[in-house]
Amino acid sequence: MSIQSVAAVPSTWLGNGRNRWFAAGSARRAASNVRFLQQGLLSLPSGVKLGFNHHHRFVDVKKVITKKEHAAFPVTFSSRRLETRPGNLPAALYVYGGRAPTLCSVLEISPEGVLFHDRVRAIDLAAIRAGGNPLWVRVMGLSDLSEFKKLLNALQVPECIQPVLLETPQAPQLQNYLDDVVLCIHRLYFSKDPSHLISEQVSFYLTSDLLLSVEEFDKHDPYAKLTFWLQNKTPAANAEDLDDLLHALFEEILHQYFPLLELMSDRLDDLEESVLRSPKPKLLSKAFQLHSNLRRVRRQLWPLLSQIRLFLRQNQSDLSSESIERYQDIEQHLNQLFEVSEWLRHQCDAVNQAYMASVSNRMNQVMKTLTIISVIFAPLTFLAGIYGMNFVNMPELKWHYGYLFSLCLMGIIAGLMTYWLSRRGWFDDWTTSRT
Repeated sequence: MSIQSVAAVPSTWLGNGRNRWFAAGSARRAASNVRFLQQGLLSLPSGVKLGFNHHHRFVDVKKVITKKEHAAFPVTFSSRRLETRPGNLPAALYVYGGRAPTLCSVLEISPEGVLFHDRVRAIDLAAIRAGGNPLWVRVMGLSDLSEFKKLLNALQVPECIQPVLLETPQAPQLQNYLDDVVLCIHRLYFSKDPSHLISEQVSFYLTSDLLLSVEEFDKHDPYAKLTFWLQNKTPAANAEDLDDLLHALFEEILHQYFPLLELMSDRLDDLEESVLRSPKPKLLSKAFQLHSNLRRVRRQLWPLLSQIRLFLRQNQSDLSSESIERYQDIEQHLNQLFEVSEWLRHQCDAVNQAYMASVSNRMNQVMKTLTIISVIFAPLTFLAGIYGMNFVNMPELKWHYGYLFSLCLMGIIAGLMTYWLSRRGWFDDWTTSRT
């Protein structure tokens, strides 16, 4: 079959497990890679030829594609940058102009125990990596990108994955590259003013013997409990614990969203009470600010929720039962967070509706007051108009007690109208504060 006929087939290049060249059902990716073949930018591995089965899918009829050969194909992994950060910069980053100094520390899981290496350079990291022991590498600060890139090269991180770890801000994502897992998420919290949302990007890269965590600044051992657990666990830590570490770190970040949403819920309750007592435009502005922050939180949650479901469907056969259970727990946490954020979004709408209803009630109260005044003074104006015409044949005009009589009559009419309106409930305040 010629290359031209291959390009017309919306098909899948089958491999073994996750070692496949073309994603299932991805005609665009298949056509893209075939175009690279045609242009000479991509060549087939030696000993591999194209086959064609009755399902119209590419088949490697000679051998199974290896990871190294898979890595030769482009369009297999991509960086997903955001136009703006989901929140403001942390105060610690303002000191350094947005990027903190790059620091690296390593937890080496050796047969003798867990060894801690602080302030590791790229040369030292390559020597530690050559030892073959499982590593948890923590990089904090992104100011020195050249040194950071050397660290990634020392860890043999694929080139296509490095932009996800180097560039900020990244969209929340959970992707798998071959047998490796790449995770990017933002840690969100409020500053002293709950209207200002702060975000920190945290990225993870997991292989069979390496866990790489990347943070934007040094938080002075942010995972002290996990480090203590690794150093003191029984039986001794091994490479399998790296998978547990990733799940623990992922859940630790997700758990920080619950206090954030709870604080937003409390603020919305207070705003709802305030707009019902005394609706002011500044309260509505605060509600809109919280709504904007909530929208940012939801944008961090729903991509991860959809991607982790896709991740479980695509890799269920390759994951152990324990890993599947952990990822399902994370999926449940994400689902709970998303449901809470959706409920808070409706609460924001309720605050806006309460504001509009309170303003409408106050406007009605003003109109009611003006109406009461008009109703009381309408008959008085009528009497004043009659006796103000000054016709010649009006005997009351020459009466000695005429002026006093007209004032008493007006007072009696006003009193009767006031009593009648009071009995009808017109003097009740419709905007009375709730207790």
